[in-house]
Amino acid sequence: MSSTTLSTSPSAATDPLAALPGRKTDLVPLLVIVAFGLLAMPLIGSSSTWITLTVAALAIGMMLFIMASGLTLVFGLMDVMNLGHAAFVAIGAYAATSIVAPLNPWLTSKSLLQNIAAVVVIALVAMLVTAAVGWIFERLFIRPAQGNHLKQILITIGAMIILDQLVLVIWGANQMLLPLPASLRGSLLFGDVAIERYRLIAIGVGALVFMGLILMLPRTRIGLMIRAGVENREMVEALGHHVRRLFVAVFVAGAGLAGLGGTMWGFYREQFTVSIGAEVLVQILIIVIIGGLGSITGCFAAAMLIALSTNYVSFLAPDFALVSNILVMVVILLWRPRGLYPLAAQ
Repeated sequence: MSSTTLSTSPSAATDPLAALPGRKTDLVPLLVIVAFGLLAMPLIGSSSTWITLTVAALAIGMMLFIMASGLTLVFGLMDVMNLGHAAFVAIGAYAATSIVAPLNPWLTSKSLLQNIAAVVVIALVAMLVTAAVGWIFERLFIRPAQGNHLKQILITIGAMIILDQLVLVIWGANQMLLPLPASLRGSLLFGDVAIERYRLIAIGVGALVFMGLILMLPRTRIGLMIRAGVENREMVEALGHHVRRLFVAVFVAGAGLAGLGGTMWGFYREQFTVSIGAEVLVQILIIVIIGGLGSITGCFAAAMLIALSTNYVSFLAPDFALVSNILVMVVILLWRPRGLYPLAAQ
């Protein structure tokens, strides 16, 4: 017995965190998403059509994830129900249109590098503008309702209406244009499959945002301080850290992510109105709910699932496209009432 104990203890000591509840990877939701996509293939019929629909859904899902990740961060880390999040999406898209004219030489250039540089600059400016609006929003509307979800819901809905009207005052009621550069237009051919270039860019940006978030929160000093502030605010403040400032920074970052998502969604649409944020609000809320409130991994998985179901159903039965999102939410919550990846389980 003693030799057995001595032989097993070193291996157990190599990873002392291996036995902790949050260290196990739950692959079931991911397998469900893959199975859902594969089951849709025979219904669609054509493999090339299925690939096109799937890639398009992944691109849309990535953009929805970027927009929803800000909201799930704010709820999971700050316990704030911000239903005015859609206004940040609209502000991001509108702010992006404001700097199209100064960057027009880069946008219309035949150089791929200049086109990409212009899009990056536009996205960064839109994120900064939206983050600044988010800082004001937090001070005016979130802070007075801290700790009261009902007040937060009512106040943030009213704040969204106010921001939408301010957008109309600043930019006008006309339809806005956010054209893609020439080199990012068109499609790439892979045999019989045509995939739009911008969709591939959206997938890449969404993947980078996802990887950045899941690496930052558990592995960086600021991420650990934020999570510690959620668990035991008094202890973190006793150590000399300003938890309030950290939470404000989280809210501002969430608004900035919504601005990035709004910019990418604006480039995807190319023409839009102030309702660009409200149009995706229901999908964003569904994603946050079925992903597991506050879970980045769950938000990502839910965004992919919602986008796939919307695209497949829109192709097979367009009249039921909107209903499919609600049906997916009902099925997921009946299966896992706390969402695909509950925050407490991570």
